[in-house]
Order: sequence, then structure tokens, then C-alpha cells
Amino acid sequence: MSGNDPAARGPADRSNPFASGSSSRHPIPTVLVTGPTATAREAAIAAALGHPATPRSNVAAVILEGLPDGNVMLEASAQLLISRIAPGCLCCAGNLVMRVTLNRLLRQRPARLFIGVTDTTHLDQLRSWLSSAPYDQLLALTPDLHS
Repeated sequence: MSGNDPAARGPADRSNPFASGSSSRHPIPTVLVTGPTATAREAAIAAALGHPATPRSNVAAVILEGLPDGNVMLEASAQLLISRIAPGCLCCAGNLVMRVTLNRLLRQRPARLFIGVTDTTHLDQLRSWLSSAPYDQLLALTPDLHS
């Protein structure tokens, strides 16, 4: 079989966001959201999603680190994919969980991605990790949102 034979690549390549053809797609605008509490971070994301300039027909994805601390401001729907992950440094101890969660969301090809971060100690390392391969082809980091 030739290395260029589409059958040799298998059918999974079309649904894999990391397949070689995926770099031709537009990178997903990605916002890191920081704030003192989970409620503040969720409120900032809800406000950004509710902004009049935000297209309502596009699916957005949210990764929230930690459990809600009272009021849940965001509800999952067909237009909003929400994943919660255990608190911990997302670039160190929580890297595997973050990678799996992110990969699952990226397979659904959201139009926007928000990542709520509880601890900003390693925010620069997280930003660097999201800017390196393979995510550099899939994500476009935008200015952080501080709640």
C-alpha cells in the first residue's frame, strides 16, 4: 500500500482533530478565564457568551477547573459544551486530565473555547502548553478574561 493511499489512513482520520488535514481549519479562539471564585469565573464566561457580538448559532465549549461554589451560572446545552475537571495545576499534576478533556471537546469542533482556571500561579506555563504542538494548530489564544 502506498503511504498516500486514503484507505491506509483509515476512517478515523476524518473525525480526529489531530489528523494532518485539520490544520487547514481555522483555529478555535480560546480564552483563559481567571478570577477569585468559580462563581466569578462562570459569571465572566456567561457575560462573554451573552455579549451581543457573540453569534448564537455557534457552539461554545467551556472547561471549568474545580467545583461550583454555590450558584451554577452555566448550563450545558446543544450550544454550550461544559466540562468540569478537578482542581489542580492544569500544566503539572492535572495535565493528563486537561489533555483528555480538551481533546474530547476539540473533536466536537466548537466555535469558541473558554478555560476557567482556579490558580494563576502557572498561567504562563499553561498558555505555553496550549501554544505548542499539536494545540498551536487548533487553538488561537486570545486575551485573558479576568473576572
